[in-house]
Amino acid sequence: MLTNVAVVVLDGVHPFELGVVSEVFGLDRSDEGLPVYDFAVASAEGPVLSTHAGYSITTTHGLDRLEEADLIAVPAGDSYVTREFPPDLLDALRRAADRGTRVLSVCTGVFVLAAAGLLDGRRCAVHWRHAEELKRRHPRAIVEPDVLYVDADPVITSAGTAAGIDACLHLVRKENGTEVANAIARRMIVPPHRDGGQAQYIERPLPRTRCDTVGEVLAWMERHLDRELTVDQLAARAHMSPRTFARRFQQETGTTPYRWLLRQRLLHAQELLEATDETVDAIAGRAGFGNAAALRHQFVRALGTTPNAYRRTFRGPGADSAA
Repeated sequence: MLTNVAVVVLDGVHPFELGVVSEVFGLDRSDEGLPVYDFAVASAEGPVLSTHAGYSITTTHGLDRLEEADLIAVPAGDSYVTREFPPDLLDALRRAADRGTRVLSVCTGVFVLAAAGLLDGRRCAVHWRHAEELKRRHPRAIVEPDVLYVDADPVITSAGTAAGIDACLHLVRKENGTEVANAIARRMIVPPHRDGGQAQYIERPLPRTRCDTVGEVLAWMERHLDRELTVDQLAARAHMSPRTFARRFQQETGTTPYRWLLRQRLLHAQELLEATDETVDAIAGRAGFGNAAALRHQFVRALGTTPNAYRRTFRGPGADSAA
């Protein structure tokens, strides 16, 4: 049973991510019959630490506090992507994982876990902005950039700030039950579980590659997303054979005509869901999917959520009225 929680902080810690863990595990909610965790903030770099927001925090606990914890949480911090971490902290995290203590990271806190070797051969989550850097620096980590969190017990990793809430509530649900997790979520006024993954929040503009021979065709495709397009048609517009066109397209864009077109259609559908009150069926037609069912299938496959759920996320309550 989860009872003892320690949050380990370093210089430059992000207050909000520290607050996420503190909010879930650090409040006394015994008046509602909820468990009270033995909670502490422990410093790896002295009693006074600067924060990302420009003010300082103090704590009386050092790394020895980690030895008695059932859960050690590592929130995000400034320059965690590139900085080096105290060897005694990394040793403490390795010992904790070896004895079965759960270790949880929020956002760039994952780089601390990676430096300790806790992600070698393990699936892990990270904010999409840092996924490539995590892969580069720690090639043995199995990075999943589209998910909100990964539970690779005893190591739990989460993506951005709100995903830290998701991961913490997941752990509460796992250890203390659904009723407790739901009650904490209600107090925090957050959903106890979110659908989908990071993909729905990622801004992915098209890479600006050199398209010496297919550039004009790309521009034409963008203007005619609602049409039924084939490689033969596109090759004819480029005055090439289908085989040559497909090869040039791959060379200059890094993907196939079908995948490029699908991505553009999804982006267009996302824009319409965010900015208009059109029905999902109408948006499916304008984006080139033909009908709502086809759009929903591709949306779930690519973004991990449905068009209606996406619209609610980015437009708020009542957005389903246009469904």
